[in-house]
Amino acid sequence: MIVLKSDAEIDAMRSAGRLSATLLDLIGDYVKPGVSTLELNDIVHDYTVKHGGIPAPLNYKGFPKSICTSVNEVVCHGIPSSKQKLKEGDIINIDVTSIVDGFHGDTSRMYLVGQNIPPVARRLTEVAHACLFKGIEAVHDGARTGDIGAAIQRYAEGQGFSVVREFVGHGIGRVFHEDPQILHYGQAGKGTRLGPGMVFTIEPMINEGHWKVKVQRDGWTAVTIDNGLSAQWEHTLGIKSDGEVVILTESPLEIAGRPKM
Repeated sequence: MIVLKSDAEIDAMRSAGRLSATLLDLIGDYVKPGVSTLELNDIVHDYTVKHGGIPAPLNYKGFPKSICTSVNEVVCHGIPSSKQKLKEGDIINIDVTSIVDGFHGDTSRMYLVGQNIPPVARRLTEVAHACLFKGIEAVHDGARTGDIGAAIQRYAEGQGFSVVREFVGHGIGRVFHEDPQILHYGQAGKGTRLGPGMVFTIEPMINEGHWKVKVQRDGWTAVTIDNGLSAQWEHTLGIKSDGEVVILTESPLEIAGRPKM
């Protein structure tokens, strides 16, 4: 069941979105060679709590940390660890979800570690970013969820990459994961019709090689089946009563860095 939000509730969700966006702005200064993913987790956790938020991933269905840190071939749900230290040339997705006044703000961003980034890693990261905004551009009152997936798949595959099928975007509000599911591949004109009051994430995972993934023995960490690189960007957005589409998790820093398409 899709839980529709009033304009006032969508506006209230901006507080959670703003905190999550601020966290991703903040953490970028710490993404350097030699830093452990646990250190990144602890910085985000402490800032979230200090500023009146709750880190939603912590203990969600047993997830043990406050953020997800997905490095190189990790597609999503990487668990921060003191043993995992970032290396020159790595790419990392940091996924944060803050709860503020009962509402969730879910977003993620890619970071390049150091200066010597392999060209394919840099290009994959840029294409994944563009895929997010291709999906966002497809959102309007009356569109279908398939329009989002089709736009993302068309662009990603046109650039020589693939789109992960196993993980999808989702409705969000007072509950972390709600309907509808937002597939990042598919056919235009198919799927759930979008309309006012809907709030959901778009979070395409784009792979260097094959789109299939496998989940490691920890039950969380999903990696590419061929050990190729993976990249992901995510925003939470809502559709207001007048049809306006609003991105709830974008900071001024991100707006300035939107991909040029």
